[in-house]
Amino acid sequence: MIFLSGQPTINLRDSDQSRPFRQRRYFYYLSGVDEPDCSLTYDIEQDLLSLYVPDFDLHRAIWMGPTLSREDAQDRYDVDHVRYHASLKYELQAWLDERKQGSELYLIHDSEKPEHLPKDLPLNLEQLRPAMDTARGVKDEYEIRMIRQANKVSGLAHRRILESIQSMSNESQIEGSFLNTCISHGARNQAYQIIAASGPNAAVLHYDRNNETLNKKPLVCLDAGAEWNCYASDVTRTFPLTGEWPSDYVRDIYKLVERMQDECIRLIRKGTRYLSLHNLAHDIAIEGLLALGVFKNGTIHELRQSGVSKVFFPHGLGHHVGLEVHDVSERSIMAIQRSDELQYRPILNSTCLPPCTLSAPLLEEGMVVTVEPGLYFSPLAMANARHQPYARYIDFDVAEKYVHIGGVRIEDDILVTATGYENLTTAPKGEEMLAIIRGSA
Repeated sequence: MIFLSGQPTINLRDSDQSRPFRQRRYFYYLSGVDEPDCSLTYDIEQDLLSLYVPDFDLHRAIWMGPTLSREDAQDRYDVDHVRYHASLKYELQAWLDERKQGSELYLIHDSEKPEHLPKDLPLNLEQLRPAMDTARGVKDEYEIRMIRQANKVSGLAHRRILESIQSMSNESQIEGSFLNTCISHGARNQAYQIIAASGPNAAVLHYDRNNETLNKKPLVCLDAGAEWNCYASDVTRTFPLTGEWPSDYVRDIYKLVERMQDECIRLIRKGTRYLSLHNLAHDIAIEGLLALGVFKNGTIHELRQSGVSKVFFPHGLGHHVGLEVHDVSERSIMAIQRSDELQYRPILNSTCLPPCTLSAPLLEEGMVVTVEPGLYFSPLAMANARHQPYARYIDFDVAEKYVHIGGVRIEDDILVTATGYENLTTAPKGEEMLAIIRGSA
């Protein structure tokens, strides 16, 4: 039997106010229930899914409204039985009394095991999570529909910001506009913290203060994605504030990242090794930075082997998207084979290397992955680079001319199909993006 506990209601420390509710994703995957204080059992042999909802509480119902009732839950969700929480321990005990020899109770986390059960409860904490990770890596039709809808709302929010960016003066207005559009279209939750990074702030990969002026900033890197029925979107656009590139420096970096993304997306199909796309993105970046004079004194192969491109492209090309913005799967799409370690390690940092590197997985039909190349001119990264062996390949005088840009990242969510791919992201980019800012689209 599988037992999973949903997210309980928990108050903030030293407060009578509860934390914002976010359902546990493994629980949601098996139940579809986005309500607090629930749990479930799934009897594998009998193929019976039972949902346990909170016991009725009159005081709570008067103040906050009633919790999910058995009748509503049975009508709303695809489960076999709905019970109140009070009956959970008795039904689990009945299963224990009747279970066959060797039967186990499967859990994701030891901390979520049910109360009031024997200490010698036959728990299995090892097999359920890998099995569910494998299942979640490939999306079914319903899940793809949810991710598509999340992207639709995100696209509307990104478009609205482009339409009004010339009237904005602070990063906070960008964040506020994005939230307003999402909530107005039924997406109350964000898949992750909004990143509205202007100018040099765009060199900080997960910048989220979103409180600085836009005055005299050459561009904004907006990484923001709505959530729909617990399914994420993940979208990044980088754009100038006037609809025109303020300098050749800004335009050249944008065009280079745009090329990195376009060429990688075109190669997505079932059977593609995603890590090869990451490799291609680095080669394009090295070639482009050589042409711009940021790199010097070496061939593309020499620069790649030195690891110098990680100074300006420090993260992986992408990841799975699903119930989490960085969704789970059987194996990371950035995994490498041990035989390929020497080839790929120069372009992978520690955040790209998964714990298991026994095999490099291939893309499968139904996977949804991001393609998000970026180039960043971080003063901290460049200062550190001066002390590395690959410093001889960087023209720091030229690189310094790009620091005011911060960084450029472009990110889309891509569905792997039977014949190639489908781009689920609808947010404008490139020339369409610039035309909207100018008001000519």
